[in-house]
Amino acid sequence: MSHVLIVDDEPSICWGFRELLTDEGHQVSVAPSAEEALARIEEEAPDAVMLDVRLPGMDGLTAIKHLRDRLGHVPIIVMTAFGSLDIAVRAVEAGAFDYLPKPFELEDAIQVLLRATEGTDAASATQPELPTEDNEDLLIGKSPVMQNIFKQIALVAPRDTPVLITGESGTGKDLVATAIHRHSRRANGPLLPVCVPALSSNVIESELFGHVRGAFTGAETDRKGLLEIADAGTVFLDEIGDIHLPLQVKLLRAIERREVTPVGDASPHAANFRIVAATNRPLQKMVSSGEFREDLFYRLSVFHIEIPPLRQRTTDIPLLAESFLRKFSNGVPNLRLSEETMRELCARPWHGNVRELRNALEHASIVARSETIAPEHLPPPANPTHAETMSTDDRLRGLMAAWLTDQMENESDEGDLYERFLNLVEPPLLAEVIARCSQNRSHAARWLGMHRTTLRQKLSQHRIEAP
Repeated sequence: MSHVLIVDDEPSICWGFRELLTDEGHQVSVAPSAEEALARIEEEAPDAVMLDVRLPGMDGLTAIKHLRDRLGHVPIIVMTAFGSLDIAVRAVEAGAFDYLPKPFELEDAIQVLLRATEGTDAASATQPELPTEDNEDLLIGKSPVMQNIFKQIALVAPRDTPVLITGESGTGKDLVATAIHRHSRRANGPLLPVCVPALSSNVIESELFGHVRGAFTGAETDRKGLLEIADAGTVFLDEIGDIHLPLQVKLLRAIERREVTPVGDASPHAANFRIVAATNRPLQKMVSSGEFREDLFYRLSVFHIEIPPLRQRTTDIPLLAESFLRKFSNGVPNLRLSEETMRELCARPWHGNVRELRNALEHASIVARSETIAPEHLPPPANPTHAETMSTDDRLRGLMAAWLTDQMENESDEGDLYERFLNLVEPPLLAEVIARCSQNRSHAARWLGMHRTTLRQKLSQHRIEAP
């Protein structure tokens, strides 16, 4: 079995790993600091390392280089409670096998560790030195889904693999595309965006592939297309779902063969480009209906990043709001949101997603005549489009997330959050089901999936009257 070194100054994390790994037959060593870890590996080299980023003394990201120098390609799995795109990218660049944002389930971390010790040497790949940005143009978030997106960007950026980014309008698909380019080997090359629906089928073919003189009326000189101009760079095809079927064939051939054939020319030209595509349309359904080619879909979606709507990650709203406020402060040093305004922001459905939030706060920063932005300074919520109308489940999730934001402001209230939530939602649920079942407890119990005795106990507990 493997020897695993855990480097973390949280005793509970170390204890949990030690218990689970020992049960699996692994040998476990623990070090509360990077310095102690480096001393331990001089005595006995581990087969894998679980490394926290925030450590007393030397931080985990700095330690990776020292561990790499001494351990070679031994997999290093980075853990952090302070995840950001920058940390994820730096960890992968330094040679981390994987990146785990805290909190995580120990069992999930064990599975990552087992993969690492099975001989996978993804961490041994040479990583490029890549530029970083402080805020990645507000591609920020602490929610688990955003932490996972940061990890996906860090993993796929160094490759030349096509990437498909999906999500509703306003979720930040262009920011993800930009981050992938910035952290790729092509970062010094151009990033060329193409808004597909803004161009007609004839124009977009010429834009992408170029044309030769005389290919069509007005083509007075030869012209290179973006796929050829993007030499050692990236082409971002925004709203790829709107590209016409005949052009899909030509695009697929260009991606697979790394060559382009200009309009009016019979000879293909070699081209060095990477494709990142994005859409808010359901491409799989379009494949089924014949609107989008299946082979192109699978070629583009070799690596797929799905960006959730803002209403499904409302824990990111305070962080985004504060970032936007700093941007729109206009010289007001202490511009802030009142507690009521923050609750309003977390409760709104945000049909326009991050873009709508940004516009709302820019509007509020102009209207407010003091340092405090109140709810009345916000513009009315945007109306949903037909495609983006929220389901009842989404509205319920949004309300629950807003309630959580309010409840978790005070750490002294820790310990009974689950019970408080149940006491809030269980009584109205039981009362409504009883009412809809015409006060018939047996019928209500069947709908609720519980025994009549359990239902009777809960009704008594919540003082709900029912015959």
